[in-house]
Amino acid sequence: MRDQEPEHPAAGERRLTTKEAAELLGVKPETVYAYVSRGQLGSRRSPGGRGSTFDAKEVRALARRNRRDSGTPAASGQELAVRTRITLIESDRFYYRGVDAVELAMRHSYEEVAEWLWTGRLRPGIAFTAPETSVAVARRAVDALPEHAGPTDRLRVAAIAAAAADPLRFDLSEEAVLGTARVLIPTLVAALPPVLRTGHDQGSLAHRLWTRLSGRPADEAALHALDTALSLLVDHDLAASTLAVRVAASARAHAYAAVSAGLGVIEGPLHGAAGGLAHRLLLEVLEQGSAAPVVAEELRAGRRIPGLGHRLYPGEDPRARALFALLDDIPRAAPALAAARDFQATAARHTPLNANVDLALAVLTASCGMLPAAAETIFAVARTAGWIAHALEEYGERPLRMRPSGHYSGPRPPQPLPE
Repeated sequence: MRDQEPEHPAAGERRLTTKEAAELLGVKPETVYAYVSRGQLGSRRSPGGRGSTFDAKEVRALARRNRRDSGTPAASGQELAVRTRITLIESDRFYYRGVDAVELAMRHSYEEVAEWLWTGRLRPGIAFTAPETSVAVARRAVDALPEHAGPTDRLRVAAIAAAAADPLRFDLSEEAVLGTARVLIPTLVAALPPVLRTGHDQGSLAHRLWTRLSGRPADEAALHALDTALSLLVDHDLAASTLAVRVAASARAHAYAAVSAGLGVIEGPLHGAAGGLAHRLLLEVLEQGSAAPVVAEELRAGRRIPGLGHRLYPGEDPRARALFALLDDIPRAAPALAAARDFQATAARHTPLNANVDLALAVLTASCGMLPAAAETIFAVARTAGWIAHALEEYGERPLRMRPSGHYSGPRPPQPLPE
């Protein structure tokens, strides 16, 4: 059913009062003046100089734009919705630009999937490379961090350093932003300290990332699993970090800054860091030989159990299903897979819970000799391509549209000055 346009019964063609304009827009009266200050709405004083009035047609047009941009009236208190052509999630499946994301990830490299997400075109054999000057600047900045710095700390610093070295970063044209993306992602990977020193830094992005995460040589099956994981994690609609990226892009921050905004959110335990938490629990299950005491301790401590359930998938997370299928073909992953299944079965004894991608990612990292933080690194590197896609989409929208209004609930002014 099509949304009905709100109409004020007395509007007609006359000018509206502030209260009437606020009702038509679905906002508080003070928000109407915010639209005026941003140049989105004109006003003039009413006869006698009392109060402001607003053109009814202009107010109705602004109300339509608000619904088009956000899916709900501005400041309505409902969840924010943003029109996007990038990722669709429905019926326990997800799609990149209308194409089944799992099938795309299984058949194409991370770089090819990223290109599809950015442009809607596949470029078979595309490889991302970074100029040595960009890599050198990022490495020097990352090397200056203390040893205990986390993976997201390193990626944030690398992104900032790469931005400082790029005098053309303020060019927000599509061609320039895509050029930035194709350099920034391999720069982020190259700036990470290597664990496995192979004597060269070539090959697919997944192979280069592997040498930063594991001290073991990469066999074909494990490398394919890592590449597929990167592709499955490229984007997932408006996750918290992606929303932060779109807010930054709405303010016309350059691509490096938009990515930095995403990196500032992703290391939360309810987002990109969840895979590392699941990794640690898997190691405990393997050490104790049973998931029961591990799950019991988590529940006793009042902690949320990572790796299980997803608010967007009532059934099974398709990303987890795809990764588990690949891990089934890797013999050394068998113990971690068994531990994950025990973990899920134990935690879901009373409430049905399916494994999500964080648990599958934990099996991959735990079985390939990687540290727990590797899951967060994989997540952040993968999602950078999705952030670029959302930044590009946002650059094509009206500036500063990602600016909700607060519902003030404090004491009404004027209040006396504190003593």
